[in-house]
This record gives sequence, structure tokens and C-alpha cells, in this order.
Amino acid sequence: MPRPSNVADLVADASAESPDKLALVEVGGRSLTWSQLDDEVGRTAAGLGRLGVRAGMRIMIVLGNRLEFVTSYLGALSAQVVAVPVNPGSTAYELARMLADSGARLVVADDDTAPAVREALAVLDGARAGQPVADGELEPELLARAQDPRLVVIGEPAGAQETTYDDLVAEPGGPLPALQDPESLAVLLYTSGASGRPRGAMLSHRALVANIEQVAAVSPPMIHGDDVVLGVLPLFHVYGLNAVLGGVLRHRAKLVLVDRFDPEGTLDLIDDEAVSVVPVAPPVLGYWMPVEGLRDRLGPVRLVLSGSAPLGAEVMDRFSEAGGVEVHQGYGLTEAAPVVTSTLCSARTSGDASGTAVAGPGAPAAGSRSSGSVGAALPGIELRLVDEHTGHLEGDDPGEIQVRGDNLFSGYWPDGSGGPDADGWYSTGDVGYLDADGDLYLVDRVRELVIVSGFNVYPSEVEDAVRDVEGVREVAVIGTPDQETGESVVAYVVATDGTDAAQVAEAVRERASRRLARFKQPARIEVVPELPRTATGKIQKGRLRGIERRRRLALLEQPAAMET
Repeated sequence: MPRPSNVADLVADASAESPDKLALVEVGGRSLTWSQLDDEVGRTAAGLGRLGVRAGMRIMIVLGNRLEFVTSYLGALSAQVVAVPVNPGSTAYELARMLADSGARLVVADDDTAPAVREALAVLDGARAGQPVADGELEPELLARAQDPRLVVIGEPAGAQETTYDDLVAEPGGPLPALQDPESLAVLLYTSGASGRPRGAMLSHRALVANIEQVAAVSPPMIHGDDVVLGVLPLFHVYGLNAVLGGVLRHRAKLVLVDRFDPEGTLDLIDDEAVSVVPVAPPVLGYWMPVEGLRDRLGPVRLVLSGSAPLGAEVMDRFSEAGGVEVHQGYGLTEAAPVVTSTLCSARTSGDASGTAVAGPGAPAAGSRSSGSVGAALPGIELRLVDEHTGHLEGDDPGEIQVRGDNLFSGYWPDGSGGPDADGWYSTGDVGYLDADGDLYLVDRVRELVIVSGFNVYPSEVEDAVRDVEGVREVAVIGTPDQETGESVVAYVVATDGTDAAQVAEAVRERASRRLARFKQPARIEVVPELPRTATGKIQKGRLRGIERRRRLALLEQPAAMET
């Protein structure tokens, strides 16, 4: 298949070859064939033009996993407009920040999300008039970029600056100019930074298409043309957007859109729709593990793909045994559009003396797995480990992971800062090591490193030591400033139901004292009802650090459930 320059071109190609084949199915019965999807994408692109949205301008998409998300996104790409998909659960303040920062000219929302968007627009209007913002701050540089966007609503409009989605797609599309510059911006995706304030990662058309093709080059393939793929991962997240939707478009498979994950309901859907490929985040496997008759419930499934957060080798193996289905995981990040490694590549890589793992042809058959690894680099992607003091690392010494490939982003909005260096290498901020076969093992995040009295403590090591303590359901470890040691280790623990918090804290302290050096042991253990998570299930340690900061400033009381 010729490599396209624009992801939206994949729809036109599929429509020409398989016009009547189902492309998208939405829970509730709505669906689109490839020819219908192509028509809707063209109508959306034409509608954007009628509303004055030109190439290079930004439109924000505030929708869950529904047909209109896909048509809005692909219509924007087709018109060479920059798509800005955001979490539909965002607060009005969060939306106001992203609207201002991106300078979006138009917002697509539905009845569920339009109220928050309207409130966000009111917040922006008030801030520009000098009124205080209740939930935070909107910096002058943000307000300087803010526009007066039109709201396109899937539902009833409520004002002069609003249009219905039906009006947007009322007229058929026409010919559009071909993409001249693959480096032009295609998508702006907001990711949580170390400061807790999201930054927009700039993904070009080149980056999106490159990663779709890199994934397609994996053998055996993750997706076949006759597959039915579960679309439960949020499309506003890069994993759902480019790894799942992009893969479906590339292979002309069928995508079943699911707006909300429900353990039993999603398993029923897998059976009803004969779903064969299940891309999920690791917490989903935990929800499904105890389900009675899991092997039968997953009967149509040939492959489970786990991403967005590390999946423990034990969980992977236990789920594969319980479900009777192969589980593979990978490593990726928004800035890489997103897939970097996969355990499906584990037998297809080779390492050189510089510590670089490069996917290469002529290797043994793929599909083998190194227990605990996140696999090896995809074809066309290079990995290496670096240390700020000694340079490139070899062997199994942990170092910061750097990535190089055509799939990398162009830096952070709006000025392109923080992107790949002059040689094309991007420092991910993740710590890992490579084995002799080129398989990557994740250790931790560079910025999550805790330095106690000059000694390095990797939070993951502490978490591994206490995770299987009786009464512990989940654990997250962070560092907090300490006057005597520079930093100290704090463990946030979620206890199993009905377990006494004080006993759990004591059990964790006792295990840590036996398994860890003194400087690695938690100075404080907090037993909490739950841990904050992202939409894909990743623990938000930045929010835990925020709790610690507020506590140091005496804005929060010291909790009762604490062990020192």
C-alpha cells in the first residue's frame, strides 16, 4: 500500500476499494460504511471552510467515543486544519486554559460537554475583561492567543455563536488541495507536564503517518483487515487516536466505538460484535481477571494489546492463562505518536555496541516475549540509553531512554521548544535498560527519582517491595522535600476492602524494613481510599505531589491515617 501523506487519505482509499464494508459501529446501533465515512469526512471539511476555518487554524473536539468524533477529527485533517482533541470530562477552567492556549477558532461538543464549553467561554470573556478566575490563573500570554470560537453542537444550539453539527455537514464535500508539507501541524495533544499544567505536543502529518506505518510493519501484524477492533480507549488520548483508530484506518478493519468501559458490558459487547483485537489499558485486565468464565467470554479475541502504562509480567501471564488469549504490551508516549516498542517485536531486534536497539530484517520469527519487558523497537525506530555524566550506556545499566524516528513530535506548542535535538534524538524522561536481545525494561521516570541524603531511590523499587503486602490493593510512591535528607520517600497506599488502615500501614512499614535499605524506606505511609488516575488508568503522581505541596503550605491538615 502506498504511504499516504495525510491520515485522512486512508479513508478515501478504503472507500474506493471497499465502499460497502462497515468501518465504524457505535454502541446503540449507529454505523458507517467506508463510503459513508468518506462522505461525512468530506462534508465536515467543507463545513469548516464555510465557517471560515482555514488550513493551520485549530479546532477543539470535546467529545467522547462517538461517530462524530471520528468525522470531526478526520474532516479537520482532510482540510489541513489542526485538530485539538481534549478530555470530554475536563472542567470549565481546564477547557478555558486549552482554548486560550491553542487559539481554537471552533469547538465541537455535544449535549454532555457543551455546558462546560459554554462556561469555559464565559471564563475567558471574564478574564479578558479583567475579572478574577475562580479556579486558577489565566496568564496574559494565554489570553493574548485566545480567540472567540464558534461552538458546533451535536444537539440544540443556545446562542448566536453556535451552530448545529447537522448544519456543519449539510453540504457535500468537494476536491481539496493535496497536503504540500508533511511537516505541517496536524494534531495538538495536551499532556500533563511536571508542573501539573498541560502542554500541547505538536504532532505533524509526518509523525502520525510514520507511526501508523511503523506499527503496520510489525510481524505478525497487530491488526488484520478482517479484524473487529474494540474502541474503548478514549479517542482524545494518543493511544486511542493514532494507535487504534489510525491502525483501523490503515488496515481497513472495523472499529466498535465504546464511550465508557463497563467490565461486564464490554465483555458482552466483545461477544456480540465478535471482537478479535482488544487494545486496553492495564487496569482493564485487573477488572476482568476475576470474571467467572473469562476464557469463554473472550472467545472471539485473538489478541489483547496493553499500553499507556506498564503491565507487570505476572499480571500479563496470569491474564493470558485465565483468558486463554495472547497478551502483548508496548511502550509509547504522546510525543512519539505514540508506539515505540512492542513485545511483538521482541525477536526482531538487534543491539549494537552503542547501546542502540534498531529493528532489523532477517531476524527470527516474532512473537516471543521477554518476561517483564515492554518489547523491542518498532521497525524504523531507534532507542538508546544515556547518562548525563558518562554519555551512552551499554549493557544492563539503567539510563534515560532516548528515541529517534520519523514518528517524533515537533516540540511543544506554540514555539516548538522541548523537541528532538539536532541529531533527531528525543529524551523521554523515562529510565530503563536494554537486555542483550534489545528488549526494553522500564525502571521509572527521571523526574520521579527521589534523592535521599545523596542516594538515588527509584519509586518503582519501593512499590515493587510492598505491592504484594497483605491488605494492599495499590501503592504509589513519591518524594517530598525534607529538611534533613533533602527528600524523603512517601508511600500512598490503597487498602483492600474491610482492612484496617493502621494495620496495613504497619505491614507496609515492616515489609519495607526487611526488603529495602534504610534510605529507601518510606518516611511516611498514607492509607487513602483511592489513587488519582488519568482517563487511561495511569496513576497521576503529579496530583499526589500537589497534595504534598499544599500540606507543606499548611493548606491541608495532616491526615490521621499516616505512619512515620
